[in-house]
Amino acid sequence: MAVAWIGNREVPLARAAKKAAELLVSSRCPVFSLDTDVHGTRAALALAARVGASCDYVNGEAAAREAAVIAASGGMFILPGEARRRADMIVFVGEIPESHRAYVEELAISVPDLATGGKRGLFLIGADRGAPKRLGGREVTLLSCEGTDLAGTLAAVRALCAGRKVTAEVTNIDGFKGALAEAGFPVFLFGGGEADGLTLEMLQGLVSDINRRKRASTLHLPASEKAWGAALTSTWTTGFPLRTGFSRGYPEHDPWRWNAGRMLDAGEADLHLWLSATGGEAPPAAAGASLIAVAKTARPAVGADVTIAVGDPGLDHDAVSYSVRTGTLAAVAARSSSQLPAAAVLRAIIAHLPEGAEAPC
Repeated sequence: MAVAWIGNREVPLARAAKKAAELLVSSRCPVFSLDTDVHGTRAALALAARVGASCDYVNGEAAAREAAVIAASGGMFILPGEARRRADMIVFVGEIPESHRAYVEELAISVPDLATGGKRGLFLIGADRGAPKRLGGREVTLLSCEGTDLAGTLAAVRALCAGRKVTAEVTNIDGFKGALAEAGFPVFLFGGGEADGLTLEMLQGLVSDINRRKRASTLHLPASEKAWGAALTSTWTTGFPLRTGFSRGYPEHDPWRWNAGRMLDAGEADLHLWLSATGGEAPPAAAGASLIAVAKTARPAVGADVTIAVGDPGLDHDAVSYSVRTGTLAAVAARSSSQLPAAAVLRAIIAHLPEGAEAPC
């Protein structure tokens, strides 16, 4: 099976890796988009440091928001195991990510064994449209505010819980306040898929208000487990989450400057390395930028100067990825070791870089 192409021509892997290295060395402003496991992210960061590239997530707006809020203002967070065992009141903030639906269903039907009382109370803060009425056969009480978005509803809930007046009515607020008063440990589940940065900060403010009277916390359900794993990997490697660049020879974090989509749209980047180990999506077209596609694919990517096929972490090769069920990194055994890991391909590209190659600018 073919694994590498230059243009539309099939070539050996070593030749494709050499061509990719030549493109990277000649680039003045390369940008990487990453969707891979921990080992792939580490290899991409090592390559970026050698060629002066910036690194972003594939479709990473949600992950960037989550990382920005936690880095800028912090918050109160617990692990999934503690929520499962202690939380006697669960509050979902915004849309529940489909990738976490199974975990959320389990949480809804289970009973905390380290808390007094019986089943957990289930609430959801968000818009009425599309909100689940039941989870795991249990009724979910919706708090919504007509005519406003998630941020406005959350702000109204926080104000009402603090005894202030608001101009718009929040449905079921009395039941929510009563349950909050009786709960031993309320936990708010959130992600960055629907909520913007200010909304996530508002949530942490609400939890901080509650903590003046009793213990409460939040559980982060990342919009993408792989993106959050990349954020953690980048943080312990460079000191920063992604949207970090190496153009001056050391890591610099700037969520606006190193936004890959913005850079490509503005014509700032002259080379795009698209690393999508899960596949299923074509790299975005960018006028004037060369394209290196390292992706799960059976054919060359449209418009790519170099395409190299890799496997899906945890499916086609063993991997280490972030797991929302444990709240940390986990080793994942492959169903069958059938395709190259992205990390191996990136290391092959690094091996073809000139000794001591530095960023061109």
